[in-house]
Amino acid sequence: MIAGQATRAQLKIEGTVQGVGFRPFVFRVARELGLAGWIINGTDGVLVEAEGTADAVDRLLDRLRTGCPPGANIERMTLRAIPAIGEVAFTIQPSHETGTKQLAMSPDLATCADCLVELFDPTDRRFHYPWLSCAQCGPRISMVTSVPYDRANTTMSLFVLCEDCRAEYDAPDNRRFHAESLACPACGPTVALWGPDGQVVAEGEEALQRTCRIIRDGGIVAVKGIGGFHLWVDATSEEAVQLLRARKRRAHKPFAVMFPTLETIRTSCDLSPGEAEWVNSPAAPVVILQRREQTSLAEGIAPGNRTVGAMLPSAPVHHLLMRELGSPVVATSGNLSDEPIVTDEQEAVSRLAGIADAFLIHDRPIARPMDDSVVRMAGSGPLILRRARGLVPRAIRLPESLAGLVEGPVLAVGGHLKNTVALLDADHVLLSQHLGDLSTLETERAARQAIDDLQWLLNVQPRAVACDLHPDYRSTRLAEELAGRWHVPLIRVQHHHAHVVACMVEHGITEEVFGVAWDGAGYGTDGSLWGGEFLAATYGECRRVAHLYPFLLPGGEQAAREPRRASLSVRWETFGAQPGGVGVEQDRPWKEQEPLLVAMLAKRTHSPITTSTGRLFDAVASMLGLCQVATFEGQAAMALEQEAMQASASVQGQAGAYPISLTATEDGLPRWIADWRPMIERIADDLSRGTERSLIAHRFHRALAELIGQMAERVGLRQVVLTGGCFQNALLVDLARARLESAGFVALTHRQVPANDGGLALGQAVIAATQLGQRGSVSSQD
Repeated sequence: MIAGQATRAQLKIEGTVQGVGFRPFVFRVARELGLAGWIINGTDGVLVEAEGTADAVDRLLDRLRTGCPPGANIERMTLRAIPAIGEVAFTIQPSHETGTKQLAMSPDLATCADCLVELFDPTDRRFHYPWLSCAQCGPRISMVTSVPYDRANTTMSLFVLCEDCRAEYDAPDNRRFHAESLACPACGPTVALWGPDGQVVAEGEEALQRTCRIIRDGGIVAVKGIGGFHLWVDATSEEAVQLLRARKRRAHKPFAVMFPTLETIRTSCDLSPGEAEWVNSPAAPVVILQRREQTSLAEGIAPGNRTVGAMLPSAPVHHLLMRELGSPVVATSGNLSDEPIVTDEQEAVSRLAGIADAFLIHDRPIARPMDDSVVRMAGSGPLILRRARGLVPRAIRLPESLAGLVEGPVLAVGGHLKNTVALLDADHVLLSQHLGDLSTLETERAARQAIDDLQWLLNVQPRAVACDLHPDYRSTRLAEELAGRWHVPLIRVQHHHAHVVACMVEHGITEEVFGVAWDGAGYGTDGSLWGGEFLAATYGECRRVAHLYPFLLPGGEQAAREPRRASLSVRWETFGAQPGGVGVEQDRPWKEQEPLLVAMLAKRTHSPITTSTGRLFDAVASMLGLCQVATFEGQAAMALEQEAMQASASVQGQAGAYPISLTATEDGLPRWIADWRPMIERIADDLSRGTERSLIAHRFHRALAELIGQMAERVGLRQVVLTGGCFQNALLVDLARARLESAGFVALTHRQVPANDGGLALGQAVIAATQLGQRGSVSSQD
């Protein structure tokens, strides 16, 4: 552009640019720079036309690249020069609904600092108002009913703006200019406390005060937030925490804890700068932190666990309650085990009957459930364990090199555990929020709703459905039903291939990678249960180059719930008919059952074969006496990781890896078997000699990291993907990354989606779309 000459530029901006104060931001910058033109929300992002000097237009572009509102995320900006028309003012135009629909609005955002000041300012008209928000914070995706993101297309359409709020909404210089969640005590949602029978017992400020009294007295309150209900109890009361465990039927799985402030978190937990940044971010996720030795938290928060899932208040109602209580509370999902989070107050009274003593509710409907996101930090960066509130929706862009090679729209239905669904359209994939395990009809209904939701919001009809290979997953049966109803192809995707591809997409990798896919179980192409896989993978295909030495699971699924069964099996494989003890004394019923299980192993009855790394973790945890019967998924592996991290720094430096031998196969498919039996022999030997459990656990982790390094050297592909549920383990990730990088490899881990099955749908969608594209290419050539 020529300086001093009037020019006009058209900008199409895609990404998270609706519901984050983006239009007001551009309006103010354009006016400051003396530009004319307009900005408008569309169904596929934001469109801007700016007219003025070339220098002013260039400065606008710089401000867009470097100074956007905190919740905004520009994924793509397309610039086109167009003729100047002599416009003299810059305006915000009414939204339009032309173009391809893309979900361009923000995730739900935690209360911003400016709103917090107002919340506790007695002179402000929103003093102690539980649902204040502005263009920078508050509910977004949880209240959207259609796009583009305007108040009329949200559940806030039920609340007509008062004169004061309307004036703020229309004023370009106001923080609440075009803030769609705008409300105040005169025109917005209200709060009330219901008894266990659903009858109103208090309203407004009194409802908040009585809620706090119930919690102080050891009671349980179901609190309706932005994306659903939490169950709150006093986190410093062992009696209250145990009452919640008994009522919720959740024996050992850790509870999340909400703290009043960052400073109060530090009194109970170690907090690194990276962890503090996540805790205090607009996403406000639960962050897994190391628990301090001296803390006021009840032991029952996380029995036998040295970590705490900590979070800060994410909504004004939380801030008000926490300011009054002044101490941490358990704030766990409002549901029964294995069921989705409750969002409706009438449903809460029914489904949470017998759990909650009272219900703190509000009258703004929740359009879609949003559970808390969960994050933990490894040495190399964050690991997303659950992707939901604060992180959804953010579209995951496909690598540019895939443009024209994939065909959509494709719906992917994910797996059975930690289910999410995804919809691939054009050059991006939208992944739903965490839905839960598909072990109940309620969760299946939530998955169906999420599928309808994505189609409706994007206004697309899938031309193919992708699912897991496992024939008995509820998600597979759902995919079969939908593909039949829509008369579109059903594409079955191998579980571990999907894991690897999900990570590839996150990093924009298009060439072949070496994928290490380790988890509890995934259906293999041979019909057996895989889980310790080494793959050479592209988007379209993968080759199994190695796997762990297979072993049997006596009792099948029961072995996943009883680590002692996996221990018996690996010892039987290692030592033969006399597998020996497991390092700790077992109860008599188990001792009496053990010979029967050995007979099952010998006869290979009711004992499916597996290569699962997750079950190998279970076996070693059982041998060390850390977990014999698991009450939640990953309990044994979690205990083993924490035990390994207890080894002192000096001991860790001296801890050599246990041996795992690599044996070449005769038929070459796969090429190697990683035999862990020498490692089990050494572990048994160390146990008999009284070696510290923490040192054994650390050596086990080192053995797996060394195995990854040796396999990478044999395969020779420079980029190595670490994926699957086992790589939620921060110690394993850090050890494997160090081993790989020391040998010149690039280690790739998940950053946007979980390594666990919560990321499967992303991989399934891309693999299916790639295969459709390849079929189309072949057809066109024919």
